[in-house]
Parts: sequence; structure tokens; C-alpha cells
Amino acid sequence: MDEFDRLEQVGEVEWVLAPYDCMIVPGRIYADRETIEQLRREEGDGAQWSAIRQVKHVASMPGIVSAALALPDVHPGYGFPIGGVGAFGIDDGVAVVGGVGFDINCGVRLLRTPLQRSEVASDIDRIGEDLFRTVPAGLGAGGSLRLSIREIDRVLEEGATYVVREGFGVADDLQFTEEGGRMSGADPDAVSSLAKQREFQQVGTLGSGNHYLELQYVEHVLDAAAAAAYGLSEGQVVVAVHTGSRALGHQIGQDYLKELGAACTRYAIAIPDQEMVCAPIKSPEGRRYLAAIAGGANGAFANRQMITHLVRVSLARTCGLDPSAVSTVYDIGHNNAKVEEHEIDGEVRQVLVHRKGATRAFGPGRPETPAAYRSVGHPIFVGGTMGTASYVMRGTELGMKKTFGSGIHGAGRALSRKKAAKKFWGEDVVSALRKAGIRIFAHDPRGVAEEAPGAYKDVERVVGAAQAAGLNHAVVRLRPMAVIKG
Repeated sequence: MDEFDRLEQVGEVEWVLAPYDCMIVPGRIYADRETIEQLRREEGDGAQWSAIRQVKHVASMPGIVSAALALPDVHPGYGFPIGGVGAFGIDDGVAVVGGVGFDINCGVRLLRTPLQRSEVASDIDRIGEDLFRTVPAGLGAGGSLRLSIREIDRVLEEGATYVVREGFGVADDLQFTEEGGRMSGADPDAVSSLAKQREFQQVGTLGSGNHYLELQYVEHVLDAAAAAAYGLSEGQVVVAVHTGSRALGHQIGQDYLKELGAACTRYAIAIPDQEMVCAPIKSPEGRRYLAAIAGGANGAFANRQMITHLVRVSLARTCGLDPSAVSTVYDIGHNNAKVEEHEIDGEVRQVLVHRKGATRAFGPGRPETPAAYRSVGHPIFVGGTMGTASYVMRGTELGMKKTFGSGIHGAGRALSRKKAAKKFWGEDVVSALRKAGIRIFAHDPRGVAEEAPGAYKDVERVVGAAQAAGLNHAVVRLRPMAVIKG
């Protein structure tokens, strides 16, 4: 009997994998039946990884509490499934490299503008082309901000606050960034020289793969109170920036695969898979890894802050906007490990929450949420595809109880990059989307093929499942007008 045969459906979009074998807690998957069946088919096709087996692996790790979780955009990843959440007790739990991954604090920043779709629709080519020229994108692309090792150390410690202090932003950007744009506990000494060297010219660069910058408009308001709190209205033009810590985060991940692999042996930790190397949270190795993660997260906050500055420069040039008119709605990551307080079995406890391809989605009342949003919960951003809708959603009280306040981060892949590149042709994707009124600006046609709309799940189904489970609530639907890709 495999993992799929053991799954029990306990709600419309909720499935439970009861503990067996080495599992300490159950696995709990929030997804519609079509997603579950797709995951089963993929495993039958000889896929490298099984998302449900990865849920089982997470549920087998030392110190895990409550359940190993998978959200509606679940698909296989390295270690944890993407869309995976696991919380670990501080005293007996572990920090897991595969629970964060290699793009540390990859996330989304949404910027609001005073522009209306009707004002820019006829000028999208010029606006998009200028954004494409202004924001460096592509594999290995370097930005104009060149940093010394000393300055890189300050970025690792201070995140977006360093960039703003250097003149590339305003205080409100920090107020509306998760952790104030600076994750505490970072230690530059926990980050290798090689990782720092790879950060030399990457603050203010978009990168490649699934990263993007999109000029979007608000198609529909679905929650008037929350949309008003976020300053969003129908027809409004917004800009979404999706990127992370770039080569810095990747190198941190690579470095700690080795270090925490050795720690598993040193502490006699039996792991279900080599991708789940870990160390006790309170061990020297665990503390060092978390200090490096915080540094990588700060690198990502700094990166998105610098891109925000570049977007303001571009829109001032093409649309005549004063930079102050382009403001941050929120900036939040979706590959992180953070110590948080949650109510577990009636007791408020500190736990280390790993979110891999899942975002913090705190509901109303949490002190971590900006005061302006505290009555409704903070926003989360759900990327669709280049040709479909994206969403702004918010956290809920039920989501706090069920998933440690976690939310979906995107549609989730339906095809691997390799399969997508075989199935789609980049130039054809660009042409088809242009006919649909969406302009694509990209450095690499293969990258466009890998990110074709058909390579992803239906975002409407994913958002619908998150809402049906009560985890996240839809606030507005966004549509793309221009997409900048690596």
C-alpha cells in the first residue's frame, strides 16, 4: 500500500495521511481531488519525486508538531514538497535545509500606482520596454549596485533597511515589508566567502526561471474591506516583483547541505531521505544555519527594495509619475524558516516554522502585521501565469489554526521545466500572449517556454481550494499587461 492508497479524504479539499512507518505526526494535505489525482499520475510516470511521499518524510522529522502540511499549490520539490509547511519544537526540533530550499526568501512585492488601465493600455509596449531595459534580468545578470565585501555584510545584516538608507527607497517601504525588511539574527560570519562573492552585483536584479516583474491591473475586487485597507481598486495599475536572494541564497543552501549532512551523522539523526539533512535547532550547526538563512533573507529583501527603486525610475520616465506615487502594498517571502508563536493544543508555543513555496498568511490581530492591515490580516500574493490571473489574498483566523498562518504562493507547476520546454516553443508563447493583449519581454525564449501558461495548474482551482478550506481569502484578482522575464 503506497502513500496515495493511505490518504483519507476528510473534507471537500482536505486529506489526511495517518501516521505509519516512521511518521511522528499525520500528514495533512489541502487540495482538490484533481490535484491529488495529478500527483498520483505523475508518480506513475516515473517522476523523480513524489509530493505525498515528501509530506510523509516531513512528518517523520524529529520534533515536528501537529502535522506535516501541504497547501493547494503542492507539487514535488527538493526535500519538502513545494507548498509544504512544517513546524518544529524549539527544544527538540530540527532546522532542515530542504524545508527552505535554495532560493531563500524568494517572494513577491506588490507596488500600487495611481494609474488606471485605461491610461496606459495603448502605451504598454513603451512602458514594458523601458522596464525591461531598466531592471536587469536573466541568468547571471548583474545590476548597477556594486558592493564591497563590507557592504555585502551590511546587506546580510540589515536587508532592505540598508538599501533605503543608501537612498533607494522610503521608510514606508520598510513599514510594509515583512519583518520590516530586516530579519533578525543574521550573522555574516555564517555565510561563506563564495556566497558573498556571488552577491557582488546582484542586489537589484530579477534573475531567471519563474522570477518575473509584471505590470498588472486590478480586474475585480472580491473583498471590499480588505481591498480598501490595501489601497486597491478596480482598474488600478500595480506592479508585482517576484524574485529572491539569487546566487547568494543558492550558495548558502549548497554550503549547508554539506554542513548539516555532517551534523546528521554527528547527532545520530535518522533522516528519511538525504534531501532532509538537518541539525537540532539549538545546536551550534542549527544556530549557524538559521543565522545564514536570515542573512540570505535580508539579501532578498534588499534585492526587491532595489528593484522597487528601479521601477520608480522607469515609471517616472515613461508615465511621468513622481516616485512617491509608487508605493509598496506589501513584500513577503515564501521560502523561509522563522521562529513564531502559535497556539498548539491550547498552549501558546514558540516553534520554528519552515515554509517551502508557502507564504506567511497571518490573520487579523497579529502584532507582526502592519497596523494599517491588522483588522483584516496582511496580504499574500498568489502568482498565476504569464497568461492568466494572479490574486491578492489575505490570512484568516482558521488558517492560523490549521496551517500556522500559512498560505499559497502560486498556481503550482503541472509540468517540469524539461517537459514544458519540449511541449512549448518560446516564440509561439510570446505571439499567442500578444494576441491576448499581454506583452512579454524576455532574454531567453527557452525560459519563456518553461514558464508557458500551460506548464502550470489552473490558478482558479488553487485559489478556490485555499478559500474552500478557509485558509486564505481572495481580495482582488489581477491580470497581466506586460511581463518582464529573464
